Amino acid sequence: MKKSFVACLVFSGFFFSHGVFAVDAAKAKKLASKKMCLACHAVDKKLVGPAYKDVAAKYKGDSKAVGMLTTKIIKGGSGSWGPIPMPPHPMPEADAKLLAEWILAM
Repeated sequence: MKKSFVACLVFSGFFFSHGVFAVDAAKAKKLASKKMCLACHAVDKKLVGPAYKDVAAKYKGDSKAVGMLTTKIIKGGSGSWGPIPMPPHPMPEADAKLLAEWILAM
């Protein structure tokens, strides 16, 4: 019994240390809708901005992606996906981080 508990802790530590995290997708999607993200982005196709699946693919394995996308959501940005800039979306950092994690989990 003690060995299985230790194995469970090791296994959990592996996932958390490698950036695998559970995202509340329903909460994130509701937030994306509320913050008008879905007016310019879709999960699987380019609209004004890139598809979220394309963003996830571009940053797959990048340990700094959550932080970078969180900042980009809040402050806006340009040049990463073409000439059309993404305007800033002021919101609490925790909300932007949830959105970034949701996008990257796709």
